[in-house]
Amino acid sequence: MTTTRQGDMLYRRTDSDEQPDGSAGFVGAAQPDGHEELGGVSQPAEREAADGQVAPPGPPAGAAVVVGSFAMDRGQWFPRHRHEHHQLAWARRGVLAVRATGNTWVLPPSVALWIPAGTPHATGAAGQALFRSLYFLPDRCPVGWSAPTVVGVSPLLRELISYLSDGTLAPAPRERAEAVVLDQLRPVSVATVQAPMPRDPRARRVAEALRADPSDGRTLAEWGPRVGASGRTLARAFVADTGMPYGQWRTRIRLQAAMPLLAGGATVAAVAARVGYASPSAFVAAFRRAVGVPPGAYFAP
Repeated sequence: MTTTRQGDMLYRRTDSDEQPDGSAGFVGAAQPDGHEELGGVSQPAEREAADGQVAPPGPPAGAAVVVGSFAMDRGQWFPRHRHEHHQLAWARRGVLAVRATGNTWVLPPSVALWIPAGTPHATGAAGQALFRSLYFLPDRCPVGWSAPTVVGVSPLLRELISYLSDGTLAPAPRERAEAVVLDQLRPVSVATVQAPMPRDPRARRVAEALRADPSDGRTLAEWGPRVGASGRTLARAFVADTGMPYGQWRTRIRLQAAMPLLAGGATVAAVAARVGYASPSAFVAAFRRAVGVPPGAYFAP
């Protein structure tokens, strides 16, 4: 077991928690400093309780929903942890990634992830991001989702989150706003974009090269001489270690690389060329097949 202190946060994790889980495209394991200046007030980060769980900031009197705000840099992660509270992880700016239950979710501001109380997870940023996390008291929350669930973030929900972040809000208006927040939690049908890293060292060298440059179009036969294996051997390794053929894996890694670019406002045409697609239409088709909706719908404000 290792213990890490960063700013005002204390994390405990076991080495067995740090397994490859498809987080390609998000680098590093540094943690944010735990504070962000918002309106001149330093917002405390999550704080781990004595039992190893992470507790949210102290709630205002009578609150059933607490909002925590964290500024995150590219590649920063909250290591694997859990809460006694239900959590809604959302990026007001930038793109978040959440690892939980063997999956990795990539979350632009148009969607958030419901994380049930007690679910081990890690949260990171694909670039500069403002992470707004909502924590719900389980005994006062009617939402019964037992697994991580993607929800859409409507303009109303976005404004309600900002409204509830005001720690001076009186109990009565806070209670009314909390009720509307719960009413706004509506699941959306999107798939996770997973690209697990292969364990075979030769296939892993190929995978790491593609993480660095997803537009690289070399076939496995062309990669073979560079990593010391035949194309067939590499193909078998990708299927055995990632559960998918190389071509499908490469598509996933390209889509992961595209997510923060699209969230940052880049055009579909520019992103398609950047990650290795011959045309925007081919990229849109691949995105729709993997995620379930086209980029315009996924990143709609």
